Amino acid sequence: MPRTARTYLPGLPYHLVQRGNNREACFIEPENYQYYLELWKEVSRRYGVAVHAYCLMTNHIHFLVTPDTPTAISNATKVVGSRYAQYINRRYKRTGTLWEGRHRPSLIQSEKYLLICHRYVELNPVRAGMVARPEEYHWSSYGVNAWGDVSWLTPHEEYLRLGQTRDTRCHAYRELFNYQFSETDLHRIRKAAHYCQPVGDDRFRQQIEKKYGIKLGQMKRGRPRKKKDEEGG
Repeated sequence: MPRTARTYLPGLPYHLVQRGNNREACFIEPENYQYYLELWKEVSRRYGVAVHAYCLMTNHIHFLVTPDTPTAISNATKVVGSRYAQYINRRYKRTGTLWEGRHRPSLIQSEKYLLICHRYVELNPVRAGMVARPEEYHWSSYGVNAWGDVSWLTPHEEYLRLGQTRDTRCHAYRELFNYQFSETDLHRIRKAAHYCQPVGDDRFRQQIEKKYGIKLGQMKRGRPRKKKDEEGG
């Protein structure tokens, strides 16, 4: 039986995480990363998904996105994941599933946590010990958001509020990375991703449930079990 498509709240940002099956590598050489990003560029436009930030780690991916429609994220991730898996299987003469399962989504309370999630995503290679600074890693959106590199990404309104010009926004964005990441925020984002729950406070959850007539459920107490792979989060 086919799985039911997830539905999302249009106009609100989400943090998406998807991992390789059995913690195995999803990206083997530079051409793989490039092909995956080209798929996202094409498919996000087709289905109406604004991509704000991303980081492609060896065995998992992080994206910050905002959908135009309730099914935009589901459609985009399904097509990208399927086409990329077919590409990897053909290129490396392998069979079987590439991904651990469907992506894990977390709704983000944008005014409070959107830029924190930006930092979380783009600092993954630093937390993993792969690089000393985020600008040293080629497969994230840090160069776009911190230095204004030309890109197909769509800046979120919270990012645009950092300044009236590209240079002032980039400078303000880089300044955010001079502060140590809070352990509380790190735990909050990881736990939300693990349980597919919102990154936000209780008031935000209550507002969403009341406005849209949905139940978001609750996260379990304690920290989610940490997987030992090359991830930073």
